[in-house]
Amino acid sequence: MTGNGKPQVLLLYPKTGLDYGSSVAPPYALLCIAAPLLEKGYDVRILDQRTRHITRNVLKGLISDELLCIGISTMTGTQIRNALDLARMVRELTGGAVPLVWGGPHPSVLGEQTLADDNVDMVVVGEGDETFLELVKALEHKTPLNGILGLMYKDGTQTVNTGCRPLLDVETLLPTPWELLDVEDYIHRDAYLSDLNRVLDIGQTSRGCPFKCGFCSSASIRQRRWRPMSVEKSLEMIEDGIRRFDLDGFWLRDDEFYINRKRARRIFEGIIERALDVGFYTAGTRVDVFIKSSNEEIETMKRAGAHTLKFGAESGSQRILDLMNKGITPEQTLEANIKCMEFDIAPTYGLMIGYPTETFDEINKTIDLGLRLKRENPKAHTETINQYTATPGTPDFDLALMHGLNPPETLEGWTDWLFDDYDLEGRHSPWYSRKERIHIGNITYMSILSNVMEIVVSSGRNRFLSAVNRHISALLGKFYLWRLKHKFYRFAPELAVARYIRHSLFYKRTRSPLKTWLKFPVSVGKASFPPRSEKVSALKHDAQS
Repeated sequence: MTGNGKPQVLLLYPKTGLDYGSSVAPPYALLCIAAPLLEKGYDVRILDQRTRHITRNVLKGLISDELLCIGISTMTGTQIRNALDLARMVRELTGGAVPLVWGGPHPSVLGEQTLADDNVDMVVVGEGDETFLELVKALEHKTPLNGILGLMYKDGTQTVNTGCRPLLDVETLLPTPWELLDVEDYIHRDAYLSDLNRVLDIGQTSRGCPFKCGFCSSASIRQRRWRPMSVEKSLEMIEDGIRRFDLDGFWLRDDEFYINRKRARRIFEGIIERALDVGFYTAGTRVDVFIKSSNEEIETMKRAGAHTLKFGAESGSQRILDLMNKGITPEQTLEANIKCMEFDIAPTYGLMIGYPTETFDEINKTIDLGLRLKRENPKAHTETINQYTATPGTPDFDLALMHGLNPPETLEGWTDWLFDDYDLEGRHSPWYSRKERIHIGNITYMSILSNVMEIVVSSGRNRFLSAVNRHISALLGKFYLWRLKHKFYRFAPELAVARYIRHSLFYKRTRSPLKTWLKFPVSVGKASFPPRSEKVSALKHDAQS
């Protein structure tokens, strides 16, 4: 942390519920808004709850008369629960004298509902780099807020919305203020780049995505505009991180890094010319874009250090891919998988089940696609098979509403809006029966145990424990992979224990394993599913119409 005195601005990043090993990346949402403040001379502190325990005493030690505001960034789900806990602690310590400013994906989409909570004073909507700086200046000089674009705030009993702020030019972004963090907390033996020891997520070289996938909120927040940094600025960012922190690997978190293949190739050529000698993982890759790449482009990528590419395969059903407006086919995913194998690049795939009107025959196609990808390419990896969980601001949110979704009416109501857990009460996917929701939850947990657990535990800092955990996870993984292959996922009461452990560690929920198990319907019999009900068949017909 910078400065010896009390900060003028305190920024909090709550736990997300996915906080283990290499999944803990630097809190870029806060770093981006902190950089302009530091340039203007403000004393800024960042507290990341994933890397340190934020107690009442810790917060008390940073609160003073100089504190202008406290910012909190949050996504939908568990992070809101932890954000509210921190906000209540701050309210108690300050008596409400210090404004609480919320930002991030969830407040940006549901600003008015977020602002209605007693623990929220202001909401920064969308990209906060410029808005938050102007807000801090206004709070310091006690000037009106109504001229600050991209802001919502309370004026007595009224809610004031100042209007949208134009998207900024990413070429003007300031360097990452690494001095606000203990960067070693974010350098890992990586889950994907497993043969490397010092891997850091170094951020994005572009913002936004031009596509309109029905499950993604990027379009509503960033207006479907892809804004790349120049090749030179991108290379400066990459090289600075590698040299400064002695990295042998890095992640790039661009929503769509490869959309301009010429730009991507020039960045790869720059990495080679600068002799950076690293391996890297990129999150933003589309199979339809990748299979258009020439052999020369992929060879350049490989020489630059390409190790793992993340693809959004989503579904093995063409109907569901069309319904979610993904714009790809399962055949393109399979083609990309073989192409990766030819160039010794490890692909990892995101999969999703439980879309409105999706049948279990279609869900089984997605399971089979994941198994085939791994069978045809030994280096292929499939992540958690997530459950479709409609979030506000996504194109298909209205589709979910049409099929019975009753979204929360308060900020706190979104705290259990999880995409990788059981929906026992039917809040997220009311288009399925309770038994069907249990079956979908079983698939998700089996995918975690068969596809994800081994790779996650191997990224821990303790090599011995990582090795032991990896072997145990590998045995579990083979068992649950076999069950998924044969579609034996209807009856799995033992998963209640896995759920209990996971909730205790990450979600702070402590319902006993027995009580959790008692909520699971006991369902035995053949693994194949009976025909869906007439109601779901009607929903499918409506969606196709």
